[in-house]
Amino acid sequence: MKVTSIQLGRREVSKAEATAHALALVDQASSSELILLPEMWPSGFFRFDRYPVDAEPIDGPVVQAFREKAAAIGRHILMGSFVERRTEGLYNTSLLIDSQGNVTAAYRKIHLFGYQSSERDLLTRGTEVVVTDTPWGRVGLATCYDLRFPEQFRKMVDLGAVFFLVVSAWPAVRLEPWVLFNRVRAMENQAFLISCNCAGMDAGSAYAGNSMMVDPLGNVLAQGKDKECLITVEVDIDQVASVRKEFSALHDRVDLG
Repeated sequence: MKVTSIQLGRREVSKAEATAHALALVDQASSSELILLPEMWPSGFFRFDRYPVDAEPIDGPVVQAFREKAAAIGRHILMGSFVERRTEGLYNTSLLIDSQGNVTAAYRKIHLFGYQSSERDLLTRGTEVVVTDTPWGRVGLATCYDLRFPEQFRKMVDLGAVFFLVVSAWPAVRLEPWVLFNRVRAMENQAFLISCNCAGMDAGSAYAGNSMMVDPLGNVLAQGKDKECLITVEVDIDQVASVRKEFSALHDRVDLG
């Protein structure tokens, strides 16, 4: 399958302007079967003041625009994450939309970031590990800080995931851990990992960019730099089965609980 990560450059613009720009970039990536956007791109992760203002329900205007776009181009879109308003609070929610415009999975970020961040104070954490079927196999969804918690990715493998999709707003100051976690989470789970990170600046903080496509052996197939760009790669999803068969690390696990 052909996959594109849209490494969106964050700017101080309205949610409507950000949405229009993101949709235009999706059109540029429409030859890919699966298209990803990053974390909190409508508002900016570090713009905590905008969380309550920009929040919308799962059937709100941004989601509807991307559902219509997915159906129009006939492609799957992981539309990154946005601030979702629910009765019980606000969530950092990412949605997978299929080529008919249906929302097939909703992942609410489990690990909320508290270090020099108000995310943990403003949002409600999700409680469900999400793995869902796609035409290319089972996919597990994760968001940014989740990368630091290997148990979530191992749980996704136990639920049948053969590749991971990670949306992120990872900061430039921690670029080296970002690269490390992308590669290790793929290698230790013998799964593809495709990440989409923000670029640019928000509220004085720089994003790392460097969105990555990593194969089940931990090899980097493609990697962005620190500017807005589209990163595209052809993925042979059958490699997961062959790697797991040849080097049976997952099979050799021992229950230490």
